[in-house]
Amino acid sequence: MIARFVGIVAIALGFVVGIYGLEDTGGPLMKTALGLLVTGMLAQGYALYCSVKHMHKFKDQPKS
Repeated sequence: MIARFVGIVAIALGFVVGIYGLEDTGGPLMKTALGLLVTGMLAQGYALYCSVKHMHKFKDQPKS
């Protein structure tokens, strides 16, 4: 849940900072935006991995 939230926020901030970085060519904002986008995607991937792992955990439990 936290990883999903962090991923959404990081991707949104990456897009916002990237738009400001387009105005300032050659500045560090584009690298920062790219880093935020990559961080957001990694966080979303980790959240997906945890969700799948959690589903398999409940699926493999014997029914009583």
